[in-house]
Amino acid sequence: MNEFSGDKAEIILAERRYKAITDILESTVNKTDENAWTYTDLFDHVFLHKFLGIPIFLALFWATFQFTFVLSEPFMVIIEMIFGWLGSLAEAGIGNPHLASFVSGGIIDGLGSVLVFVPPIFTLFLALSILEDSGYLARAAFVMDRIMYKLGLHGRSFIPLMMGFGCTVPAIMATRSMDNESDRLITILVNPLITCGARLPVYVLIAGVVFGAGQAGTAIFSLYIMSIALTIIMAFTFRKTLLKGKPSPFILELPAYMVPTAKTVVLHMWERGKVFLKRAGTIIFGTVIIIWFLSMHPWAATAGGELVGNSYIASLGHYIEPLFAPFGWDWMAAVALVFGFLAKEVVVATYGILLGVGEEAVGASLIKLGLFTPLTGYAFMAFVMIYVPCIATIGIISKETNSYKWPIFVTVYLTALAFLIAGLIIGVGRLLGFS
Repeated sequence: MNEFSGDKAEIILAERRYKAITDILESTVNKTDENAWTYTDLFDHVFLHKFLGIPIFLALFWATFQFTFVLSEPFMVIIEMIFGWLGSLAEAGIGNPHLASFVSGGIIDGLGSVLVFVPPIFTLFLALSILEDSGYLARAAFVMDRIMYKLGLHGRSFIPLMMGFGCTVPAIMATRSMDNESDRLITILVNPLITCGARLPVYVLIAGVVFGAGQAGTAIFSLYIMSIALTIIMAFTFRKTLLKGKPSPFILELPAYMVPTAKTVVLHMWERGKVFLKRAGTIIFGTVIIIWFLSMHPWAATAGGELVGNSYIASLGHYIEPLFAPFGWDWMAAVALVFGFLAKEVVVATYGILLGVGEEAVGASLIKLGLFTPLTGYAFMAFVMIYVPCIATIGIISKETNSYKWPIFVTVYLTALAFLIAGLIIGVGRLLGFS
């Protein structure tokens, strides 16, 4: 009985299961050349290499974001032109200034400033679907398991964490497959640090403004690497403090390599991407309308949106601006971060409404007004990446842990960590001579 106790039981059962499979195969399958290497053997010799495995993983990850940014840019321009044209039609065709502002500035410009990021989000999901259907993502989990185990994360955490690059809500739900409660809870606590697709519109906007098209992809890639690093660091911290112990063993069956089919890749992309579209039509749209109302009223004081500094939302922004002033961010950034709690995509829509421009001109307005430098812009992106997750994520953490304690804990520690990391970026950057 002792040999089946503790963490070794899972390993022993797996070994005996595969020994039985091997015995059956040896008695039923005739091999023409046992020394011949299959394509899977050849690829695994490279992708699972002790020293090359992680650099290859990082290189493919970087290529994924370069692919995302370059391929999606023409489609973003087309969407910008369409919504800019619709906004002009609304302003010219509606006689009532109040209604014209609502339709053009609230609905068209606000929603358009979010939908313009459909191409990069779907392109990212397309690339991840190709990697998944090819069989590589399982190898990535295998390669990362040794490091993850040493730093306190279970190897099986890799799949929920990878899902977190799409959306944190289903990623946290995916932790139900983990047997050990401590492993599962650590994965839930650090999953919001994995930068989800909702944050990508903010990265694309700010990185494009402060770094330009040539360096934006690399800047975004560095944020994803920072995201992974912080996830591992916090998992290690929680393992050594709140949830002590060793991760349970990780057993993974590697699938054969396959050439992804267009149909399955597109279906996987759509299944993940439609979550963004649903959010754009519900939470994001509702939040955009609230932001428009607060930025345009009192109507007389704002002169129909021309004097947004007299609005309700400006009063809120100036009240909380001192919290973010040390980072070089103004009241608009403060407001964007507050409403970003509801949905991270709203950060971009908030700027569109506050600047009084369509989605095609948000980036140009940010450049013209000089609201961000490369240093303050990068710190802002890092803050958005880390700080309190969206309200849907808080809700699913409460449901999965059956507690209000852990959602509150996640909110507090992530917000504190965001201030710490953004402050370090600004401080170190200024010491190095960046402004």
